[in-house]
Amino acid sequence: MRIPPPTSRYSLTSGISLRECGKTEREAAQLELLRRHLELAGTSEFYREKFQQVGLVPSQLRSLAELHKLPLTERADLNRGHGCFFPAADLTATDLALTSGTTGNAVTVPYTSNDLERLAYNEMIAFFRIGIKPGQRVLLCVTLDRCFIAGLAYYTGLVRLGATAIRSGAGSPSRQWELIRTLNPSVIVGVPTFLWQLAQWGLEHGLDPTRAGIETLVTIGEPIRKADLTLTPLGEMLEKGWGAKTYGSYGATELETAFVECPATAGGHVHPELMLVEIIDETGTPVPDGQPGEVVVTPLGVEGLPLVRFRTGDVARLYPEPCSCGWQTPRLGPIEGRLAQRLKCRGTTLYPENIFQAIDEIPGIAAYYVEARAHFSLADEITVVVGGDEAVEPAAIQERLQAKLRVKPEVIKRSPAEVVAVIEKGSGRKMKRFFDFRKVE
Repeated sequence: MRIPPPTSRYSLTSGISLRECGKTEREAAQLELLRRHLELAGTSEFYREKFQQVGLVPSQLRSLAELHKLPLTERADLNRGHGCFFPAADLTATDLALTSGTTGNAVTVPYTSNDLERLAYNEMIAFFRIGIKPGQRVLLCVTLDRCFIAGLAYYTGLVRLGATAIRSGAGSPSRQWELIRTLNPSVIVGVPTFLWQLAQWGLEHGLDPTRAGIETLVTIGEPIRKADLTLTPLGEMLEKGWGAKTYGSYGATELETAFVECPATAGGHVHPELMLVEIIDETGTPVPDGQPGEVVVTPLGVEGLPLVRFRTGDVARLYPEPCSCGWQTPRLGPIEGRLAQRLKCRGTTLYPENIFQAIDEIPGIAAYYVEARAHFSLADEITVVVGGDEAVEPAAIQERLQAKLRVKPEVIKRSPAEVVAVIEKGSGRKMKRFFDFRKVE
């Protein structure tokens, strides 16, 4: 495979070398990158004060083992005033992105020209690892407008790799299928639930997804693997429905970085020159390898919004051992839930993702969403709204969910069209299947 030529700062060839070297050599390089990152971050109002409080002098940082001594950055800190995070350096933003605002107010994230180059590199090396080749056609079923960064990241990464991007955007199954039939992509990037609906639309209109020439699916926005790294029911349906290898990805606008699986499908690789990743418990203490906890990311080399130890609020596991694909870098497991969405019901703690995976195993359900409300007994009331065929019985769904989750939520049945209208309403970035009313009622 042809290797794209290196650019001024981010080279695929040097990046691969860093991924294949031993831990000692890799961490030595990361330490220098971290020092530079802290130097820039320390010029911002927020980190200047934080670093002074802990007596941090970036140049005196001796090892990555000292990372956990640095202050954590909360999402609430960004919500209160993200402007104080901007460095004092004379940097020009060439693109402004907005976070989705899923767990707080939307935050403006400025990208400098170098940040955009770094972003393209992140996605280029991810696509390269899963085997996307120059000239290969990729259908992007993700939006590139509305100040959404992921679509731009995928597009620029593919262009830099030398692949051919088809900027379709989200929605309109008929348009997507027309592009599949006329432009012959072999890869599709999109939200898992939409890709499944796209496959179903094809079957309903006499088009067989397994004969459409699609070899690879890259998913965004929703996990397709369980904590044990096996496919979720939705992930299994995607692979079978399209006859294509399916890879999961995870990222956040604030991180300016993403994690994508390799052919080993054993978690998303941590790119060593772009990020440092920790997993912590509720007290901020690092958890043992392979145990679940909150994902904390320090995105190295960012200029516009250089964050340090950013708490994502997402729960996952980190696997530090070398990957069977040949890369030596750690891998981040699938997102198991969001701390802000954690549910407590009759002594059982679970996340909306647990409910989604259980529902996906029940045949006949075309669409669904989950609502959570506060109860006077300090337990959460969970309501599952489903749309399905005549054979779908709420009482039977309740029993299956109780057997799977040890929780028996209320189940309401509506028409599939009504349910789809609810989950598709909003920004258009991705379908919303969890509605949390606990803080507003």
